Amino acid sequence: MNKAAQIYWEAYWKEREKPQSVSAWQFGDNSDDLAQLVIEGKKTATCSAYMIYELEHEPLPTIGDYSIILNSAEEPVAIIKTTEVTLTPMNEVTEEFAFAEGEGDRSYRYWKEAHEEFFTDQLNKIGHKFSEDMLLVCERFELVDVKK
Repeated sequence: MNKAAQIYWEAYWKEREKPQSVSAWQFGDNSDDLAQLVIEGKKTATCSAYMIYELEHEPLPTIGDYSIILNSAEEPVAIIKTTEVTLTPMNEVTEEFAFAEGEGDRSYRYWKEAHEEFFTDQLNKIGHKFSEDMLLVCERFELVDVKK
């Protein structure tokens, strides 16, 4: 976590009991646009390739996790709290989940095309191939704070 994110985290929890852990990260390829969708309340879900967690030996997110959302300049813009985590094959993601991701016209078709392109590129970079039934880590979250 960078210094700006740490300062924001400490300031937010100043007069409350602070959780033990937090992570700070950016969304996908359009981090500014996606962070803005979170701030506007349009984006309440996200997903990642399960394979990446396995290959990088990263723990999966869990309910109750806090995250600091960073913009493209790695500045903190918001805090979210994970409310649900499921492992779902990409071809079984629901229209409702695609809508909750808040991107594009919020249609399933838009979600599928954008995510297929993103995951194909992401997996190609590490020598793996995209598959329509690849396992995704699907998260739902709530906005806790917007940095002022």
